[in-house]
Amino acid sequence: HLSIRRQRQMCIRDRINNVLAFPGIFRGLLDAQAHKITDKLLVAAAEAIADCVSPSQLNTSFIVPSVFDPNVVTQVAAAVKKSV
Repeated sequence: HLSIRRQRQMCIRDRINNVLAFPGIFRGLLDAQAHKITDKLLVAAAEAIADCVSPSQLNTSFIVPSVFDPNVVTQVAAAVKKSV
């Protein structure tokens, strides 16, 4: 796992923040009428993103879901709402 992190750290971090995480986090915050972003909420969002990649898909070239996967936003939003 360390080799994957080193090779893709900058690219993945930016892509996860801007495309995969933020839309679902904000939708979940709005749906829950939350006023605070907590570590628990962010962990729930990260776990929801990770759960969008099935064990059969997971490999060194595919560790985060596609930015075009329509399920990511809804799953992240639901996880965020539940964690609030």
